[in-house]
Amino acid sequence: MNTPLQGVAPLTHTGLIRAQGADAAKFLHGQLTTDFSLLGLSEARLAGFCNAKGRLQASFIGFKRSHTDILLLCSPDLLTTTLKRLGMFVLRAQVKLVDASADFVVYGLAGPAVAEATQAIADENGQVWRKADLNGISIIHIYPADGVPRALWVAPVGTPAPAGAPLTAEQWAWGEVRSGIATVTHPIFEAFVPQMLNYESVGGVNFKKGCYPGQEVVARSQFRGTLKRRAYLAHADVELKAGEELFAPDDASQPCGLVVQAALAPEGGFDAIVSMQISAFEAGGVRALAADGPLLKLEAAPYPLLADV
Repeated sequence: MNTPLQGVAPLTHTGLIRAQGADAAKFLHGQLTTDFSLLGLSEARLAGFCNAKGRLQASFIGFKRSHTDILLLCSPDLLTTTLKRLGMFVLRAQVKLVDASADFVVYGLAGPAVAEATQAIADENGQVWRKADLNGISIIHIYPADGVPRALWVAPVGTPAPAGAPLTAEQWAWGEVRSGIATVTHPIFEAFVPQMLNYESVGGVNFKKGCYPGQEVVARSQFRGTLKRRAYLAHADVELKAGEELFAPDDASQPCGLVVQAALAPEGGFDAIVSMQISAFEAGGVRALAADGPLLKLEAAPYPLLADV
């Protein structure tokens, strides 16, 4: 597939929370859906932050700059709320949480720009969620989009930008959608348990770790077979926005899902990640906004689901 997803995009609206202190990893381990206690310096984590009912209030890509210094990349529209709620649980833990968005620069790398940025790293292998460090720069490999390799480039403010052809924020946003890895934003705050966004299939949930807010609900959804919604890719000829409702043709009274994340498609229309009833996806004919709204073209997520492996 020909794609404009080649180059370097400045991600100036990325939110960053910094956790520093002797208990930073232990504290985050007890609050998020993945394992931070055993997180190594050469890897990153996708993680969710849930309420007591297991509904996602935020999502992060997290990694350690050192064993006592952790960065969490998140949606900026949820940063203040999330930082406040996390701070309520600190108590006596030796950890300081701050908004570090102004202290670091973040770029998205796609295609040849990934290889160019990592060419000086001897043991580089490009594995998803692998992190490499070079001269204070952290490079995190994330899920590809339509087969195009992608990475995040994070460094202190003042670090020269990575080399590569310019890529717009809109093009990067489209690649995020095509990767199938959703970011929780304000329009979908508390709308989904992690599995409704396929998080357990892409490294975003660890079922062997200890408790965290909502852990019982998340585990029950996984092991009791109660999960009825999944995340899929969709395309429409009209604009789609996060939080908009989806409807199946045989039930105009109740929505069968929501738009999770959407972006302008290079060839026209909008591409989106949608979370919806499995039965509605299998039946097809799903429409946006209303039962007589625009028809969606649906496709499965671009990675295998844990239940199918």
